[in-house]
Amino acid sequence: MTVLREGNVFVRNHLAGSVQETDEGYRFIYNDEYLAGSDPAPVSLTLPIRKEPYVATTLFPFFDGLIPEGWLLSVVSRNWKIDSRDRFGLLLVACRDCVGNVSVQGVIP
Repeated sequence: MTVLREGNVFVRNHLAGSVQETDEGYRFIYNDEYLAGSDPAPVSLTLPIRKEPYVATTLFPFFDGLIPEGWLLSVVSRNWKIDSRDRFGLLLVACRDCVGNVSVQGVIP
């Protein structure tokens, strides 16, 4: 499996794991240090704490739900020159400072 793009996922400003776009789909993995912490919070109810990676052929609904919609999606897509159908690309640029306790920061290879 080849990782094409990756984003670090933070919960309350603590590195919780990484979400990856691969040649086979998508993967989310919790960080070992985060899991070993005193009280790790899950990224979402649909991605409960576990050591094994989550794997899917489409972007996980929780992460897709962080991406702006409507006129704000148009603004993000136009300003960052990202196709509105590139959901992972939008996640990496638009979700660095989300409303709520989860953020995603792109990893530069």
